[in-house]
Amino acid sequence: MPHHLTNADLHSHSTVSDGTLAPEAVAAFAAERGVELWALTDHDEVAGQARARAAALAAGLDHLTGCEISVSFAGETVHIVGLGFDETDPALVQGLAATRAGRLQRAREMGEGLARVGIEGAFEGALRLAGNPDLVTRTHFARFLVEAGVCPNTHSVFTRYLKEGLPGYVPYQWARLGDAVRWITGAGGMAVIAHPARYRFSPTAEYALITEFIEHGGRGIEVVTGSHGVADVMKYTDTAREFGLLASRGSDFHSPTESRVMPGELPDLPGSLTPVWQALQERITRAGRNKSLRKNPESPTLVGCPELRAFVHLLRPPFSSV
Repeated sequence: MPHHLTNADLHSHSTVSDGTLAPEAVAAFAAERGVELWALTDHDEVAGQARARAAALAAGLDHLTGCEISVSFAGETVHIVGLGFDETDPALVQGLAATRAGRLQRAREMGEGLARVGIEGAFEGALRLAGNPDLVTRTHFARFLVEAGVCPNTHSVFTRYLKEGLPGYVPYQWARLGDAVRWITGAGGMAVIAHPARYRFSPTAEYALITEFIEHGGRGIEVVTGSHGVADVMKYTDTAREFGLLASRGSDFHSPTESRVMPGELPDLPGSLTPVWQALQERITRAGRNKSLRKNPESPTLVGCPELRAFVHLLRPPFSSV
């Protein structure tokens, strides 16, 4: 099978950062939906990688290590996905710890901002919902506000309270682009620009991001991802070709009830591009597959994952660019 047709999902999150399923459940969910190559890319954290690898192999998934690093660039928060690295590399582990270090204080300040507009207990609520107290994110605040009945869904929370200039928004200085790329490549991995269409860059600023990223050793860009529509895929296909970047594919899955696109639902990468996983073959941990188990609701991929079984009835229809 051509490499670009591999059903790869190299961008997903678990309770180690801001997902709602444990790493084992995310692996099982991906396997049930036909994913063949998977990476767990929690924000600024690699603590779930050993669990993710073991769960992937048990579910019959080929596996790459992964992480999504928060970077400050030209006034925007940019995410850089790392793939295929050694998760025990000291420089990577220390760099991620430094990036996480200010999140708790930022979360307290977010709670104070929301309290000033009459929303009490938001910090405590977000902290309770976070699986990792070092990684309290805006998503945890959004889930608390939905739980408290302030807003009907997480999207509306961001629109009303958590974007720049709103009561719950607190700016933060994340890692530098060069540092993030070097942490990944120094640990033997590949750096990838995540969901590039989400950033509010002018053409000049985007050009600066991509060229500086390449100068630091970055090699990939997400072309097919959960937040990209057809026009975005076409644009970043051209970008990948123009700059000689490898192409990645990932749902950016967080939750069966919140994510717009589920694992396994993404369109294929355009055949004119070279997938990142073609260059990462030696970094992939291989698993034997029993595809007959994938479609069986009582298969071993679901055993021991009651939280996943409870969500089966909530699965959404196949990918749409709408």
